Amino acid sequence: MRFGFSAALSLMLWLAVLIYWVESFHARLEGLQPLVLPLAAVCTLLPGLFPGQHLLANVTSAMFRLHFFIAMVAYSLFTLAALHAIIMAVAERRLHRGELTRPLASLPPLLTMESLLFRLIAIAFVLLTLTLASGFAFSETVFGKALSFNHKTLFSIISWLIFAALLVGRHAWGWRGRKALRWTLAGFVALLFAYVGSRFVLEIVLGRAG
Repeated sequence: MRFGFSAALSLMLWLAVLIYWVESFHARLEGLQPLVLPLAAVCTLLPGLFPGQHLLANVTSAMFRLHFFIAMVAYSLFTLAALHAIIMAVAERRLHRGELTRPLASLPPLLTMESLLFRLIAIAFVLLTLTLASGFAFSETVFGKALSFNHKTLFSIISWLIFAALLVGRHAWGWRGRKALRWTLAGFVALLFAYVGSRFVLEIVLGRAG
């Protein structure tokens, strides 16, 4: 199974669109379409342009498959949360200027959007915790070697700490608005560096498959 940065982005956005579609049955989210769908379309083309040579080991292991599935769902939920945060920031700015477009005007109220954002983050955080826990606990069994402290591990932990701080800040001090959006985007960027960023550097910048 070849799984480079392009395949990771493509799968992340595919799952994000699937989750968005399911969520759209419960809330009016048409305003997200101009941001989510073109990005997903571009990412669909990436594996054809950058097929990558990175081979995943232990793909026949049920434990690895579970670890992989949980990780990708967590990534996709955080991707959707980040896009959600961006569209909220745009909507808030346009609202203050009185320049709401029709797609933005079709979105739910900002407080409803904020509640949905934190619901996405909370679910994704639980899945990210499970991903890290399985990586730490079963590294020897799943990957055939002890866990190595590399860029992927470092940025995954940083992302976990950022989202943990955000959820604690929300619960304890009522963090919301721009502060919450900045923390959401910071956590997502760290998570993106964990796998996609490191794979991009190895495959494109350094031209290495491993």
